[in-house]
Amino acid sequence: MKKILIVEDEKSISMVLKAYLVKAGYVVEQVYDGGEAIRIFKEWKPSLVLLDVRLPNQDGWLILNKIREHSACPVIILTALDDVEQRLKGLREGADDYLCKPFVGEEVVARVQAVLRRQTHLVTEVAAIFGQLKINYATREVILHGQNIMLTPRDLDLLIFFSRHPNQSFSREQLIEAVWGFDYEGSDRAVDLSVKRIRHSLRDWSAEEGEIATIRGLGYQFRVK
Repeated sequence: MKKILIVEDEKSISMVLKAYLVKAGYVVEQVYDGGEAIRIFKEWKPSLVLLDVRLPNQDGWLILNKIREHSACPVIILTALDDVEQRLKGLREGADDYLCKPFVGEEVVARVQAVLRRQTHLVTEVAAIFGQLKINYATREVILHGQNIMLTPRDLDLLIFFSRHPNQSFSREQLIEAVWGFDYEGSDRAVDLSVKRIRHSLRDWSAEEGEIATIRGLGYQFRVK
């Protein structure tokens, strides 16, 4: 079930948002103080954030920047109807959409559904992003929900190979050749053990975003939505 984090200091607005989203089948957490937003975001790991830009203690722009430092989690900005510059700034700084106040509840749900539907994986020469999982090829860092994931060099090589070939199936022999090398003389059981360790390290990665799937009679597939 998708989780929505509402960061809005006006409790009446927050409660209306929550009512519509809960009715639509989402799990909702509310934050009224900007200073608490990042802590709750990291702990709760939402599927999407509804973020007001004017908050006490820490404004929405700083929160958006902190989210974008480590996460591709969708963010919808909440802003005033007549504040065009705020809306444009939000989109420039990494927001996925915006909602104008006052809003219609049904539109809120429709916008949330639309953003979640179009959240797809992104693979470039520099990095790959699959929901909350980010793999930086340049720095060889794996980040999940804003936290660095430590892998052995060989396990990291395998994960990088998978991420460069999403939704493609590979036999153990193909993975051995691609990652371990043609001169590897050990058992292809090494692939199974490596996959097992990677799965354990990524155990908090949502199955709705992706997984390393076992293909019966063949091998493995890095399956992403």
